[in-house]
Amino acid sequence: MFYRRAFLACLLTFASQSFAAPSDYVLRKDQSRVGFTYVVNNDAISGTMPVSRADIALDFDRPANSRVNVSVDASQARAGAPFASEALKGQSVLWTDRFPEITFQSQDVRRDGQGGAIMTGMLTVRGVTQPQTFTAQLFRPAGQAAGDRSELTIRLKGSLSRSAFGAVGYASFVGDTVDLDIQAYIARK
Repeated sequence: MFYRRAFLACLLTFASQSFAAPSDYVLRKDQSRVGFTYVVNNDAISGTMPVSRADIALDFDRPANSRVNVSVDASQARAGAPFASEALKGQSVLWTDRFPEITFQSQDVRRDGQGGAIMTGMLTVRGVTQPQTFTAQLFRPAGQAAGDRSELTIRLKGSLSRSAFGAVGYASFVGDTVDLDIQAYIARK
């Protein structure tokens, strides 16, 4: 009898864990942004692009079950002065007339052992898709109760080589590395 109860308890525990699903979240586009920094003649220049849409599901118990698929409107990029923004959107860099969107699709999410996560996936810029890794952190708004995950901010950080995506314009005075700092404000569906 004891073994039967123990077996049933284990089975129910396993079944409840197996059927637990990640929580779906909606993006608050008006508050979310992709920040980026690049170097021009040894000076760091910052810019932004709006996040146009996102499909986000987070599993806090099993991060590998999480997914983050994001699209960024590169045609709305702002990179310092207006002439820099237009150069960024031009054919030799982002070529937004032909490739107006930048996308990222996560493939793996795992804890980093420091309270955050490492997210790897595929980033597409200018029609070129390359593997990309981001560090990820989640934050609750000030005053939100501990354990309340109804509203969150996801912060992703990473760097990329623009030449790996064919964005080689102005290489004689613009550095190859672009640092990304993405903040997405989300609410549980």
